[in-house]
Amino acid sequence: MEKQDFILMLEQARSEYRSRLEAVVDCIRLLLRQGLAFCGDDESEDSSNQAFETLDIIIKEIGDALFSILVDESCDISTKEQMDVVLRYVDKDGRVIERFVGIDHVANTTAVSLKGAIDKLFSRYGLSISKLQGQGYDGARNMQGEFSGLKTLILNENPSAFYVNCFAHQLQLALVAVTKKHILVAYLFSVVTMVINVVGCSSKRCDILREKQDAIISEALKCGEISSGRGLNQETNLKRPGDTRWGSHYATLVSLINLFSPITNVLQIIVDDGRANSEQRFEASNLLSLMLTFDFIFSLHLMKALLGITNELSKALQRKDQDIANAMKLVEICKKRLQAMRDNEWDSFLNQVSTFCAKYNVDVPYMDDTFVA
Repeated sequence: MEKQDFILMLEQARSEYRSRLEAVVDCIRLLLRQGLAFCGDDESEDSSNQAFETLDIIIKEIGDALFSILVDESCDISTKEQMDVVLRYVDKDGRVIERFVGIDHVANTTAVSLKGAIDKLFSRYGLSISKLQGQGYDGARNMQGEFSGLKTLILNENPSAFYVNCFAHQLQLALVAVTKKHILVAYLFSVVTMVINVVGCSSKRCDILREKQDAIISEALKCGEISSGRGLNQETNLKRPGDTRWGSHYATLVSLINLFSPITNVLQIIVDDGRANSEQRFEASNLLSLMLTFDFIFSLHLMKALLGITNELSKALQRKDQDIANAMKLVEICKKRLQAMRDNEWDSFLNQVSTFCAKYNVDVPYMDDTFVA
């Protein structure tokens, strides 16, 4: 590179840096003049920065058109119950628009209390419940309780306010319900949860887990077992499953399989740690024994394969442009894939499990033996 070119690049870099710096300084001055924090905003009654103007534009855009509401409840850091409201409507160009309109504090999350909060919100912004054409609630633990009652209260006033539950959420809840009914699958996730609690209960153990994983990846790269490249071999953490989080059970099993070796190493370290109390060492030893069995490894890989198929369906159902006709086709495709796995993929699946067991010196039962109940 010529010296002159280098000087030009340096000057350009300085100019760009000055522009960014001046923008930052301007923002800081604005915050200081208005007494605002560097994060958050001032929504007090005497503030000139309230969001009313934005909400007025949203309400004006809806006009006299039909709309739907999406409602969820949550607790803030002070454990106060809150109701989050989103309006969904079609704009003049035919596009489906979703706008967050606010968070309202509610005394409790009973159906009557939530309905009262919605009535106040409608009154505040001049919205008519007669124009309400749809209602949706994403709170699994409340679906059969408060939100179900809220749905009925609104339908009593407006029979056209049809209730629609999220397709992906319904799928997740159905999967969780089914797994809890099957004793072996319920047992699998019970053990998995205990493993996550023991291994991830302290930052020290998480650090050891990462160190063991880094060592395994480095060794595999040297031996040519895995390839390096952008997006490959990313750091993986143990993921905790949640009944209402889409795909969380699948993500948990994937992370457990990927971290199987470092997890067993961490458990063995706890067992050998003379400073740990006997209860912790016994728990780690018990989990280690459970993990290094064919039954556990088989169930782990089976549920990972099944949930991998349903996870693709779940992600497809979450697309904003999804419609019910296409959703039914996707469900049918998912059912066919599950049936194909049952009919044609048993041998390849068993070979995969056997290979995994061999890697960790776990005995594989002879499948042609006579089974005695």
